[in-house]
Amino acid sequence: AAVAAAPQPFRQRYWLHLLLLILTLYTTTLVGARLAYNFDHNRPAFDLESDLPAYSEMWMDPRQLLPGLPFSLTLLVILLAHEFGHYLACVYYRVDASLPYFLPAPTMIGTLGAFIRIRGPIYSRRALFDIGVAGPIAGFVFLLPALAIGLVYSKIIPEVAGEGSFLFGTPALLWVLQKAIFPGVDPAAIYLDPVARAAWIGVFATALNLLPIGQLDGGHILYAFVGEKHRKLSRLFVLLLVPIGIVYWYGWLFWAALLFFFGHRHPVIYDQAPLGAKRRNLGLVAALIFALSFMPNPFQN
Repeated sequence: AAVAAAPQPFRQRYWLHLLLLILTLYTTTLVGARLAYNFDHNRPAFDLESDLPAYSEMWMDPRQLLPGLPFSLTLLVILLAHEFGHYLACVYYRVDASLPYFLPAPTMIGTLGAFIRIRGPIYSRRALFDIGVAGPIAGFVFLLPALAIGLVYSKIIPEVAGEGSFLFGTPALLWVLQKAIFPGVDPAAIYLDPVARAAWIGVFATALNLLPIGQLDGGHILYAFVGEKHRKLSRLFVLLLVPIGIVYWYGWLFWAALLFFFGHRHPVIYDQAPLGAKRRNLGLVAALIFALSFMPNPFQN
């Protein structure tokens, strides 16, 4: 995600970026270690009744964290690729931006993601489009092989795959890969390897960022195509989240409210030079990635 801010003098705080990265590595490795234990012992991936006491034990014995590194490193590489896609595009266009900030958190995945802060103005539609689209495409390039590799090491355990405190939804991308790697197997019977679960989180983050609303990556791409119509279309897409939230996942109602009150505006871009055929094609690629990644019901409990 790329978050725009008012222009002001800016100095990189390298120590803060490093500290947040280390803390996020720890929290995601903690989650990954428990996922690996549950996977190896054919237990439900998320079972809060037994998982929470196990986290306390791992705090006392850090050696138990090592099996969690495949999950955490896969997830952090995907998030890092996404944010560096934005950052390098900003460097190319000489737009002042921060290095990625990671957000450690005591959540079921160990993080709230990552973001960069864009401090300088973006003057042209082409620069806005390139900065917006670079993150999702870079992240997708890394999550796609991770998801495929993770699926290869996944298991077919019908009696366990559908159990637990939380169940993940199935995006179209995962469904296609499951059909290719496990032909004839019910996707609901496939118990995902921790690496595949890390890639799944990357898929969900990609879909969230590509929502064509406000200053999300999808919002930047939308503005580059439609200009001032962006505000009305952002409101329309926010409203579309409401019935999806009511029918499938209440979390979309939270995002609809958050984006309606804080996220549907966009800074004006004055250079209206046409995007050109190559960028229009990249826009179609971004739309395809969104279609493959979006899930009406990403979480169940």
